[in-house]
Formats: sequence, structure tokens, C-alpha cells
Amino acid sequence: MFNNFHGFHLIEELHKRNLERAAKRLNSKFFKLLLAIAVTLTIWFLPAESFGMANLTVVEQRIIGIFVFATLMWIMEAIPAWTTSLIAVVLLLFMVSNSALKPLVHYSPEQLGTILKYEDILHCFADPIIMLFIGGFILAIAATKYGLDATIARVLLKPFGTQSRFVMLGFIMVTGLFSMFVSNTATAAMMLAFLAPVLKALPADGKGKIGLALSIPVAANIGGMATPIGTPPNGIVLKYLNDPAGMNMNIGFGDWTAFMFPLTILLLFLSWIILLKMFPFKQKTINLEIPDNSKKSWRTTLVYITFFATILMWMFDKYLGVKTNAVAMFPVAVFCATGIIDRRDLEQINWSVLWMVAGGFALGVALNKSGLAAHMIDAIPFNTWSPLLVIIGSGLVCYAMSNFISHTATAALLVPILAVVGMSMSKELDGVGGVCTLLIGVALCSSVAMVLPISTPPNALAHATGLIEQKSMIKVGLVLGFISMAIGYVLLILLGINGMFEN
Repeated sequence: MFNNFHGFHLIEELHKRNLERAAKRLNSKFFKLLLAIAVTLTIWFLPAESFGMANLTVVEQRIIGIFVFATLMWIMEAIPAWTTSLIAVVLLLFMVSNSALKPLVHYSPEQLGTILKYEDILHCFADPIIMLFIGGFILAIAATKYGLDATIARVLLKPFGTQSRFVMLGFIMVTGLFSMFVSNTATAAMMLAFLAPVLKALPADGKGKIGLALSIPVAANIGGMATPIGTPPNGIVLKYLNDPAGMNMNIGFGDWTAFMFPLTILLLFLSWIILLKMFPFKQKTINLEIPDNSKKSWRTTLVYITFFATILMWMFDKYLGVKTNAVAMFPVAVFCATGIIDRRDLEQINWSVLWMVAGGFALGVALNKSGLAAHMIDAIPFNTWSPLLVIIGSGLVCYAMSNFISHTATAALLVPILAVVGMSMSKELDGVGGVCTLLIGVALCSSVAMVLPISTPPNALAHATGLIEQKSMIKVGLVLGFISMAIGYVLLILLGINGMFEN
């Protein structure tokens, strides 16, 4: 994806290494796959009474099995995460929908339960949030194709001068800003490419170059929190908050950004201070030069206008009356109609991310449409649990999982379940910021999970520079992770109590 990006070779190298590791782990993955299948089949054929829910139907039991299968596959990574999502969708279609294989639904209506409409499952691939991501990808592709990325980076970095500590601040802020609208992987690759000559020029025995290299993945991960398109977990959370059949919170792009943007800037600034303390510069000045590779044409001008017009429409969606997801189609139409984006450019859209998100949505549809979610609410006394414990506990679980598996997979697993929990104990949660605190907290915790090179692609790219030891990444990741979660939850609770997220 984004082969026009500066630093695309870094992404290619990362993919190559991943493929080499995958080949070495082939036998291990085969056994993991067998284990996931065995556990799933066991769940399917257990007596219904084993689940502790009265009158559990065949459809509900199968959905539990499919959910467990997806969970195990995402955690063990026996196959690519997006493939797991696709398999989950196919299992739902063939096992529990009105398009299922006939021998598998040959039960009495009472035993079988509520089967899903296959249209509802397939609609997940064209969910409005999917359209929002497509619009974001198209904007990013056009921006890189016509050099908007390098131009903006050069202009924004210039005011930070040549003092080493302020150059680091510049890289943190600019990387964070790009990650709000562009893939954090592509952003990290681009900024590391710009930073490469600087890192070579710094003293070999200085700690500053380590901090500077770490600043890129830190900023790329944190920056994605600021907007609904910054990272897939944000979009997943937004879908459940705005679902008309669920919470129907009507939170727009501007509403999300109004809270998360200031928090993101605060955390980026704190990251700068912490990195400076941990990795002080030996060389006091840095001369930074970014070449101007932008294309001069009417198309470039149109990309600029469309890019900023789309952002403005997103920010003021409530005032304009155009839904956030509908605004996402504006740049798609403009760029495709004018030839700025062609067929080959469309191939660069990260379809694997979209398929993975759609699979998570399909699991959510299955939970709700089958009645399993309501069954869980009746069977499990969520409202007797401590609201604060639920919020903090879910955040810590998300943070722990996101350090080892895909952030998107973590959100796809946790958010549908937490949405059920949130609806069942909405009154209890009001005292600690409401359901928004619970779900948005998951998005926040997934973004700040950056302890290991495998935690996020930006971490892997930065680690590949050879400048960062894993112990340094762990130290920075843990410190920034827990500080970010503490500040984020305090603000979420305070603003939630004061009605920031009310409809």
C-alpha cells in the first residue's frame, strides 16, 4: 500500500521479514489451527446446559463457537488476521443464516433459535464505517501521489528550527498530525525516511538518536487516536456508539476530534518531554533538509483543495447536516472523476484492513440479531459489577492484548462484548462517564499499546533501523502507555460526567 510514499522500501522490507518468519513458523501455525478447530468443535457439540444460560439455542451456541474460533485465531495468528475475519463471515453465512446449509438448520424453531439474514452479514462489507475508511485511504493515496505529504512535512517542520530538542518535537508533532489522517505505517515509513540522514549525522555514542528514532513510532501510534479515521479501532468503536439499533449516540467526526485531538496533542507533548529525559542529545543542533518532490499542476491544486475541504466538512458535519460517512465519498468522487486517482491507485487501498473490520462487524451483528447479546445480559448480572472496575479492567485487557496481536483484531473482539456490557449497565456507568468512557477507552488503550517491535508496524519499522534496543522500546512503551491511559481515562470520566458525549 502507498508505494508512492517516501520510505515505501521500509514497508517492503518489513513485509519481507514477516514472510520469512511465517515460513519458519509453518508447523507451529498448523498445530495452532488444529487447536482452534478442535476447541470450536468442542463448543459446538457441548450440551447447551454447559454454558450456564437457560434455553440456549443452536444458533447462539454456534455463534459462541465462531466467536471463540476468531478469538483464538487472532491471538495465535495461525493465519493472517484479515483471513480469520473472512472465515468468520463465511461460517456465519453457512452455519447460522437463512442461507445456511439445509442439514445444519434442520431443527425445530425452538431449538434452532433466530437465524440471521444473510443480507445483514454481507452488508457489513459496505457498512458506512467501511466507506469512511475508504475515503481516508483515498485522501492519503492522492496526497502521497502528488507530493502533498512531503510539502506539508517540510513546511510544518521548518518553524521548529535547528536545535536538536525542538527538531525532535517537530518530528513528533508532524508525525502525529499525519497519523490522524494517514495510515500510521505509511506515516512512520515516510518520516523515518526523512529522518535517516539526520540519524547518520548524529554522534554514534549519543542517546539522542535513539530518542529521535523512537519518537516516530510513538507519535504515529498516539496520533491515530485524534480522528475516527486515524486507526481502525476508532471506527469500530464509533460504529457501536452510533448504531441506531443500539446506543444511537450520534457522535460525529467533529465530536470525536473535539475531545481526542487536545488529548492527543497533550500526550505527544508529554512524549517529547519523556523522550528527552530518557535520551538526551549530545549534539545540540541538527540541520534538516527535505527535498521538494511535489508535482506542479492543476491536479496538485485540486488535491490540496479537496483534502482540506473534506477535513472541514468532517469537522463541521453536524452544522452542515452531511453525515461523516457520506463526506468520505466526496474525495473519492472528485479524485476518480478528474483522473487524480486511477485504477492502479485503487489497488493500493488496504483491503485487508477493511475485510478485517467487516468481519468484526459481522460478529457483532451475529451477537445482536441472534438474540445472544440479550441472552447474555439476562444470564450475566453485569449491573452488579463495579463500573470503575469494568472500565479500567477492559482497558488493561485491551492494552495487554494489543501489545501482542493486531490492534484492530483486539477491538473487533472486545468492542461487541463491551457494547453489550455497556447497554446492560448504562445507569451504573453514568457515574464514571457513561458507555462512551467504556468504549472510547478501548480505542485509546489500543493506540498506546507500543511496548514491543511486534506491537505495531511503526514499532517494527523503527526497530529495523538498528538504533533501538528492545529494552529501550519496552521502557518507553510502558511509561508512555500507563501515563496515557491514566490521563485519558481521567478526562473521559470528567467529560462524560459533565455531558460531553450526550446526544
